[in-house]
Amino acid sequence: MKYKLLIEANDRKGLVYKISKILYEYGLNIEQNTEFVDACSNKFFMRTEFSGDIIKQKLIDDIKAILPTNHMISLKNDDKKNIVLLVSKESHVLGDLLIRYESGELQANIKAVISNHDNTKKLTEKFGIPFFHIPTNSLSREQHEALVKKTINRFDPNIIVLAKYMRILTPDFVKNYQHKLLNIHHSFLPAFVGANPYDMAYERGVKIVGATAHYVTDELDEGPIICQDVVHIDHTYNSDDMCKAGKNVEKIVLSDALNLLLEDKVLTFNNKTVIL
Repeated sequence: MKYKLLIEANDRKGLVYKISKILYEYGLNIEQNTEFVDACSNKFFMRTEFSGDIIKQKLIDDIKAILPTNHMISLKNDDKKNIVLLVSKESHVLGDLLIRYESGELQANIKAVISNHDNTKKLTEKFGIPFFHIPTNSLSREQHEALVKKTINRFDPNIIVLAKYMRILTPDFVKNYQHKLLNIHHSFLPAFVGANPYDMAYERGVKIVGATAHYVTDELDEGPIICQDVVHIDHTYNSDDMCKAGKNVEKIVLSDALNLLLEDKVLTFNNKTVIL
């Protein structure tokens, strides 16, 4: 059986040695190990992939015993994670994820697609994925989110991907799925937050446009950044040209960020991420 061990703690000499020694004494085989120390905060981060047979809680307790206080430790197995996709009208990001899933590139189980519009229903069903249309109609934001949550909870997902879900989520919704909500924003954050970044970028005369995949928090487009990329443009691009160029970046950035989460390579700290 393969596992991934994730640790965050105050830094201390010999932590890598002590943790590795425990794994060795358990007869486990370390296949990959990555660590990082943030000098400003004196925080130690470590991700270790290993294989073997374990009693999970006993191993966690033994490692906890040698860690400083205020630590975080988690032990993940190698099972595929379940994900649910939330979308609105745009299909380019959804289509890209579905193709990657169909080809086996996306190591996850897409359990459902949920949308406040029905125009991506046929696309979704071509891949044999259940599609749920939950229109807003005259519902309040809270009433609509209650229906969305009820549908999401049927599938108990590890990750909820906002694949161009163009609705601002309430704090209650975000709290329900803390550290499970992955969003793609069509801008190189922190520049041009909100719904119309390409128009703002055009007015500003930028020479690059980009995309940012980040965790969702209560602050709009302010969550910990997981992955970003840009494409170069010039003065001949209008906002529509920028949008077309940006869509290609959005697809790549979101799939890269999702793969990092699926591989348990993302740790969060002080509204930032450490990618191990």
